[in-house]
Parts: sequence; structure tokens; C-alpha cells
Amino acid sequence: MINKVEENTQIKNVSGQSDKHWEKYRLDMLKSFPSPYRNENDTLALAINKAILEIDNLKPEKSMGSAFLGTNSELTIDFEKVKQSSLNQMMNKPEIVIEEVIKLFEGLPNWGHPLTMCNVNPQGNTAAIIAAILTELFAPNILEGEYAWNIHQAELESGGILANLAGWVSKDSGCVYTYGGSGCWTYQLKYALTRVLPDSRNIGIRTDAKVICSQQAHYTMLNSTDWMGLGMNNIIRIKTDVETNAMDINDLEEVMKDCTAKKIPIASIVCTMGTTDANAFDPVKEVRDLIEKYGNPEGYGKTVLYCDSVIGWSWLAFKNYDFTINPLGFSDTVLPYIKNNYNAIKDVFYADAFGVDFHKTGFSPYISSVFVYKNALEFESLLSRDSSVYLQPRSPYNPMNYTLEVSRAATGSMVGWATLKFFGHEGFQSVLGGILENKVYLQNKIDENSEMVCVNPSDYGLVTLLRIYPNGMDAQAQFNNELNSPSFRDDLIKYNKLTLAIGDLLFQWFRSGKKINGLFTPHLSFSTGFRATKYNRDMKDKEAVVYAIKMFPMNVYITPEIMNHTLVCVAAARDEVMIAVK
Repeated sequence: MINKVEENTQIKNVSGQSDKHWEKYRLDMLKSFPSPYRNENDTLALAINKAILEIDNLKPEKSMGSAFLGTNSELTIDFEKVKQSSLNQMMNKPEIVIEEVIKLFEGLPNWGHPLTMCNVNPQGNTAAIIAAILTELFAPNILEGEYAWNIHQAELESGGILANLAGWVSKDSGCVYTYGGSGCWTYQLKYALTRVLPDSRNIGIRTDAKVICSQQAHYTMLNSTDWMGLGMNNIIRIKTDVETNAMDINDLEEVMKDCTAKKIPIASIVCTMGTTDANAFDPVKEVRDLIEKYGNPEGYGKTVLYCDSVIGWSWLAFKNYDFTINPLGFSDTVLPYIKNNYNAIKDVFYADAFGVDFHKTGFSPYISSVFVYKNALEFESLLSRDSSVYLQPRSPYNPMNYTLEVSRAATGSMVGWATLKFFGHEGFQSVLGGILENKVYLQNKIDENSEMVCVNPSDYGLVTLLRIYPNGMDAQAQFNNELNSPSFRDDLIKYNKLTLAIGDLLFQWFRSGKKINGLFTPHLSFSTGFRATKYNRDMKDKEAVVYAIKMFPMNVYITPEIMNHTLVCVAAARDEVMIAVK
């Protein structure tokens, strides 16, 4: 009689194969997992090579395609039915699944295409892309030493390099790679609440502490205050200067005086350092002086000063640049732009923490954001908690004891670290300065056209914001009236609608592969209110704001010829919209 042990023993048929279906499946699946051993015919390497070649076929030939991948720009998702899916009963072949993966990239924006100028979304550099791929292969988890081992160097060294760029003592500083700029914002808020309301970790938030930021601050302030439980109503937004879009320090002082008089604690003040559209840099040193002047009421900790510098941070790479000798040979027009940006961003020195997005002005793949803090001892001890019973410290570095995330993929840290190693000072300097050279060229061309006006001429950022008016209209004079005179409010709104219609049409042309003068239409975007008018500084009038066509030439392949073509397309879209209006 066969007992249970014998019954469950592997049975082979005459061919040496198992008669058990699960073992057949397992043998098939082994071919689709990376081998743990060195293998000249590694299936993963072969599959990746094939996939890269196939997705490369979605790219157009030079000057022969639009700025999206593939040939079909339409949304092919059936949004009504896609959720009504169920798991297949049988296993599929991995090559078939990979083919389906490739199909999903059809129509996706091609960030490497020189006609892509819609936002601060650069193409990732090769070193960072490869670093990201390798983390997916071996899955280091940077929660603690055992699962990260030497990979932890990427986060630790990144923190040291970034702290050094900020002028901090790098050995006393630290950083945490997190899930985006909103993750950095959330970390600063948790840091602030824990420092200012020390009992909040145990009993919760019981005091309406305030978070102060400018009118130009990123909307993630709403996410962070909401999810952290402080509440969106506890945000105080400070007026901004109409010309520079920077925080009005006088308005800030009035708000802080009021909080002091009412004994209301301020958890954090957030200085925005390089906004997406307006390139606003808030006066960090002056904010620091006000924090020292207006302390929180007795019983509360000190206000945290955070710099939301996820775009502006990379100007720190000009820390040691000799602006007199100008070794990289930037033009006389661009050099003051660079110097201005560096002089603005270097004041992160006065902050308690700042945020960095490598996937923005670090020319790296998503997601590679890092929260950098000045006082590692304070931050890490304030947020520390007991370790899990099933995780044992195997190295001196165990961030799981104070981070929001427990499982933290090393992708972001490897991407950021590889980029820092690859670019160095001169890499960042050359790329950023080159973008500004293109911007200055573009603005000069705009100035030559009386029907166009650059509406952000006084900022030194990477983006150009444009309004175009009907034929024969003096754009500069018209815009000045709309910006400064309330009697032109109706005109402002009228031409905001025109700007929006032009932006929508340009997007349709980009998606449809329309050509102008034999060349494809660029992928542009628009801003629906990057600044307020002078008669709407409190932003109570939601319509009295400035709309603009947005051109963000982040791509390293963009040339002056592309800039010229872009303006031709904008004018053509204006003409078609005007015909439709008539």
C-alpha cells in the first residue's frame, strides 16, 4: 500500500519529465526568471535587448515624425470596460506579455524628441537609466543594511554631495530619497509638526499650527496638509511681487506678527525656489531673519524653514563657477541669468531642509526625489521609532527607523547618485547654460514680432511664456495695459481665452501629426494663471490672472531652428483660431 509520503514523491515519466502539472509550469517559469548564475545566454539580457530594439522602433526617423512614440496618437483605452477584466486561467508566454507592454507605449510623449517642450520633463541620461534598470534586477531595499548592503552608499553619498553644494557641514547632514516632490513636502511638514508640536506623535495634532508659503507655492501643499491631518485651512499664502513672483517679505512679516500676537504657532515656512512657470525664488535669508525675530509661543518648538527647490536646486552646481573668467564661454546675455539663479538658490544654506527632483533639472528618469536635511541628529531622532522584530540591523545605517516608507526601492537613490557622478559641476553647468542660450534666442525672436510678447522677461528660468495677439495689435502695449490697469480686465480675460484656444489647437496638431511648412508641430503646453495682475494681488479674482503659451526647451537636442519653427506654429494656430472665431 502506498503511503502519503510516497504518493507526494516526485514521479518521473519515461522521458524524465514530471507528471505533475505544477512542476511543468514551474519549469516553464524558470526560463522567464533571471538566472542567479553567470550565463552567456542569459534570458533576461536577451529579452531586454529585444524589448529595447522593439521600443526603439516606436521612435521616428530623424525629422520624420511627431513628438510621440509610434504612429497612433489616439487614446485606445476603453475606459468603460478596462476595469471589467479578470485574471487569465492559463500562463502566458513572456514574449507575448512584453509585446503587449510595448503596445502601451504607443502615443506616449517622446521626451527625447527636440519638438517636446511642454514642461520640465527632460529625457533621462544613460548612466541613470542603467542604474535604475539594475535596481529592478536585484531589488535592493534601502530600508536597512541587510537588504541594501553597499547600495546604501548611493543615498549617503548623495546627501553628502547635496549638503556640500548647499554649504552645509556634510557629515552632519542627511537625506531621504522619496516618492516625489510631494514626498519632500510631506517630510518637511512631518519634521515641522514633530519639532513644533512634540506631543503630536503620540496624541495626534491638537493645535492649529500654520504652514506659510507664497501664492506661487506648488499645489502639493494641499496634499501634504490634508494627508498629514493638519488640514488645508491651516495654510497661509503670502502675496507675491508682481514683477518677480517672489514672496512679499513685508506681507510675511505682517502675518507672522499676527500669529505672534494671537499666540498661534507656525509649523513651517516654505520658500519656493524656482517655480515651474514663473521661476520664482523666495528670499530665504530674510525669511530666516523673521523666524529668528518672531519665535513661536512658549511651549512650542522652533519653526522649520524648508526650501521647495525641486526645480531650482541644480543651479547649486555653479557654486565654484568663475563668473569673471567664464570658462565655459556663456554669452554675455546668459551669464547674468546664471549668476542671478545661483545667487538666489545658494541661500538654501539658511534652510533646515530642501527638496531635489533629479527627474526635473537633473535629467534623470522618474522617480528620483530627495529630501535633504541640515541636522541629521535632530531630524532622525525626532522621527525615530522602535524597529520591527523581524528586521535586524546589519549595518550602522538603518533609515527604516525614521522614514515614512518602509519598503523603499533603491531606484531613486541610484538614479540620483549616478547622475551626480556622471554630470559633475561642468555637466550641469553646460546643460543648464545651453538651455538658457536657447531661451535667449527664442525671446529675441519674440521681440522681433510685434504681435507676440514674452510675459516672463524678468525671470531667469528655463521656460519662456508667450502671449500672441490678433494681427496688427501691439502685443507689448496691450499686455502692459492688461497687467496693470483694471479697466483692461475684460481684455485680459478675452485674450486668456484666445491663448487657451491656441494651446488646445497646438496640442491637437501635435497629436494628429500636423505639419507646418513640412515640419511636425511641437508639443507645447500652457499656463492658466502663472501670475496675478497688479490689481489682483490678493488673488481673490480668479479670472484676473495671466494665461500664456509655455515653451520649456529642456531637451538637449533642441536647436535655434526648432525655436524658429515653434513660433511659426504658434502664429499659424493663432490665425486658425481667429478664423474660427469670425
